[in-house]
Amino acid sequence: MVSRYFQEADPARIAAEYPVGDAFLDGPAKLSRDMLRALQEERFEAVMQRAWQVPFYKRRWSAAGIETGDIKGLDDLAKLPSFSKTDLMESVDAYPPFGDYHGRDDEFPHAVFHTTSGTTGTPQPLFFGPFDREVQNALLARGYLLQGMRQGDVVHSVYGYGMVNGGHYVREAVAHFTEAMYVPAGTGRDTPTVQQVEAMQRYGATAIVGFADYIKRLAEAVVEAGLKPGVDIPLRMISGHIGQEDKQAISDAWGGAAVYDWYGVGDTGVIAAEGPSQNGLYIWEDAQILEILDAETGAVLPDGHAGDMCATCLFKTGVYPIVRFDTKDVSTVLPSDPASGINFRRIPGFQGRSDNMVKLRGINVYPTAIGAMLDPHPATTGEYYCRLTRDGARDELTVVIEVREQGLALQPDLSGLLKRGLGVEVFVELAIPGATASATQVESRQKPIRLIDERA
Repeated sequence: MVSRYFQEADPARIAAEYPVGDAFLDGPAKLSRDMLRALQEERFEAVMQRAWQVPFYKRRWSAAGIETGDIKGLDDLAKLPSFSKTDLMESVDAYPPFGDYHGRDDEFPHAVFHTTSGTTGTPQPLFFGPFDREVQNALLARGYLLQGMRQGDVVHSVYGYGMVNGGHYVREAVAHFTEAMYVPAGTGRDTPTVQQVEAMQRYGATAIVGFADYIKRLAEAVVEAGLKPGVDIPLRMISGHIGQEDKQAISDAWGGAAVYDWYGVGDTGVIAAEGPSQNGLYIWEDAQILEILDAETGAVLPDGHAGDMCATCLFKTGVYPIVRFDTKDVSTVLPSDPASGINFRRIPGFQGRSDNMVKLRGINVYPTAIGAMLDPHPATTGEYYCRLTRDGARDELTVVIEVREQGLALQPDLSGLLKRGLGVEVFVELAIPGATASATQVESRQKPIRLIDERA
């Protein structure tokens, strides 16, 4: 018996409603704001109908005094309480082992199961219905194709596998919606770095996808192997979670390959992706409603203000509908760039995590933003981590930085660089290349550890 998965996924419907490639550029990308809003309202209504059937939402919304029919459209969206991973894990604790937020039942029995990476705590169960899963795949492929992925590309992937969603999701996107070949190398724990370099050369990698930290590490490993990035390994395209990393430094490390950013989380799939103009990430507004919330009050902030990204997925009408998921990832909504031919609004990308923020002398410091400050300095390798300690009533941050050379002037030079970039003074410790790897786990984790809290 063949599973009903692909029948329920409905590829023809996905192609019509969430197109990729030229069909996207000729269709959703050209929608006026009024036409886009009408489409969003129609899809939001279907999401709300489904969400009211899910115990997690019914319980939370009823507790907030909201009844069926109170939310008449997107103008009322902010009346609904947002939720975060903390709320999902409380649901798992109360209704083990999967929680009550997925809505799997006799009507929606088919589900793809994965977990989050556990970067910010215990891995969270993730569920995807067939249609929802394949739409997510199509939306990621939309970004890859926009960035230049093409038939015949050999895509070397350094996303993690196992139970975590990342590598499986990306593999499906490339395999189901592009004509490229996918090489599932995984992290350095899945395939040792030396073997990854050998595989890239053997199979002729033309694109690499993954997190910026390990992509940079691979470039160093290529040089260590006596090879020349961009020549012995003819990489043309890099697409991954770049955030505030120095794109030019990554491109230079790989012989001039074009570097593109995209953003998403396990629950929602891709939310925004960069295009050829490399002038911000287009929010897939036909599929996602993105609000920016004040991290302390939860209030919706106007465009142009930085805050927590809060997503509502307009295509998740089966398993695990998502209405106002506060990712705790920080960014800013920018206006559209009509010259690009895409009328969707944009974000500059990932700007840090509000729940990983350190407040020093009244200044908000995001440890994940420090890498972009260090990259241009010729003495640094780009690898670092932060130690948070407490001296009496005062928090202090020490940044441990890998450098290629030692020098009396180097430490004050880097201290000054970080003070200018962060707006507050931090301590700096220097380390030899590779010395931070055990703390950051850059070889084995999709997202290296950048903050170690040593406060009592």
